[in-house]
Amino acid sequence: MCLMFTPARKPTKMASSLPPLALLSVLLVVFPFSAPSPARSGAVVPRLPGFRGPLPFRLETGYVEVDEVKETEFFYYFIESEGNPAEDPLLLWLTGGPRCSAFCGLVFEVGIEAEKRPLLNLQGYVIGNPFTGEKIDLNARVPFAHGMGIISDDFFKLIQRSCAGQDYRSPIDSQCEMCFDTFDEILSEINRYNILEPKCALASPKPKTEGRRALKEYLHLLEPPPTPALNCRNYAHILAYYWANTDVVRKALHIKKGTVGEWKRCNYDLPYAMDIKSSIKHHLSVTSGGYRALVYSGDHDMLIPFVGTKQWTRSLNFSVIDNWRSWHVDGQVAGYATTYSNNLTFATVKGAGHTAAEYKNKECLAMIRRWLSHEPL
Repeated sequence: MCLMFTPARKPTKMASSLPPLALLSVLLVVFPFSAPSPARSGAVVPRLPGFRGPLPFRLETGYVEVDEVKETEFFYYFIESEGNPAEDPLLLWLTGGPRCSAFCGLVFEVGIEAEKRPLLNLQGYVIGNPFTGEKIDLNARVPFAHGMGIISDDFFKLIQRSCAGQDYRSPIDSQCEMCFDTFDEILSEINRYNILEPKCALASPKPKTEGRRALKEYLHLLEPPPTPALNCRNYAHILAYYWANTDVVRKALHIKKGTVGEWKRCNYDLPYAMDIKSSIKHHLSVTSGGYRALVYSGDHDMLIPFVGTKQWTRSLNFSVIDNWRSWHVDGQVAGYATTYSNNLTFATVKGAGHTAAEYKNKECLAMIRRWLSHEPL
């Protein structure tokens, strides 16, 4: 998720010819820290292991204290705009998933191609393949799978008859439950993150069973995740694991010793006591308040299919300004979009999976540039 801020003055538009890093971006990940620290500390990173010569952009890493009593800090990466840092918007990138590292957004996606009101002028937000907490996200897998030819017409009709109105996660009818068990078996054969790509071993696998015991058995420090085949996209994730866990890299990034024993792409040990059951009402509140919003989906993501996201954005009941149409990059269709009133845009990215920019970085970069510049996609 990206939030866009501008300095507390009249916002300025960005030119469409801006270089790839022509915006301020901040990526955060939470690390508990056990020793007192200043409110904010940061240092410039001039070089990184594996990259020849000095970095071609200004990178700063550091910590921001967020809870003085519990001594908790945010670790951040900050890349300064290569355009006009004094005028360009500031993007705050919050990576989703179960405590997935912001480093992934930095290197695999667009990154390199309330206690007090902050003294920033919030302009809007961008969110990709978002999970709302509603049953609409998971239930959308059925019509998506049918539309993509993964399940037959007869099986699709059987699910519709047996499970009408029921929740995919907790069906109340035994026949519906059997249908979903079969459906899960079918999905187990494909890559849910992008149905076009081969199914590979996850670089950050989920525990097979639920509960604290399973998590405890799964979380072995300094034990690398399974290595996928070389032709798999997530082979790069295993390389990131080894790179990020070397002492020379931690030193270059100014990681405090003792803050984290092992870097993981995603950490499934979630130490929170409250969950937001639905974010849709918050989307409605923010967009109704005049903030710009871009909601986008990779159209081959089975994890959070675009058909569900399209459905809940439509359920906000905003007037349609520009109905379903194609948008283009380099003369080719890059996806489809609908523009609503209250400055809400829903867009698909053609051929992309769950982390859309990881699959289609050129198209996603063009999309975000146009949106930042108040241009049509």
